[in-house]
Amino acid sequence: MEKIEKILVPLDGSNCAENVFPKVEKLATDLKATLVLLRVAYAHVFPGVDPTDAEVKVVREAEEYLSRMKEGLEAKGVKVETHVRYGHDAEEILDHAAQKDIDLIAMTTHGRSGIKRFLLGSVAEKVLRYSPKPIFLVRCT
Repeated sequence: MEKIEKILVPLDGSNCAENVFPKVEKLATDLKATLVLLRVAYAHVFPGVDPTDAEVKVVREAEEYLSRMKEGLEAKGVKVETHVRYGHDAEEILDHAAQKDIDLIAMTTHGRSGIKRFLLGSVAEKVLRYSPKPIFLVRCT
């Protein structure tokens, strides 16, 4: 088995996404791995409106959020990198994992099924389906 040195942790700012931390902190500590926190930002704007201000705002908010997460983890002795990407969640997660020498992707899943999953989509399912990297899923509680 290959050594796990970098664990990608996609976050969306929700408490659900942060449920991965207790397990992934222990895993990173045991493996002496770096947690790579990723926040994908996307601004929904009305057609015909200049999206620049909205895009800058969501990226800035994502950077501030990751900074807070990083401080908390580093205070516990965990090595952390942070990255913000702009675009659609699953696509950006998969692209980041491919480009940044990621060894494992650790994320939460809402565990939706049926019509809810059809209507809301599932980022975790898309990542699981298309990632060549191993996935560590934690159910949101």
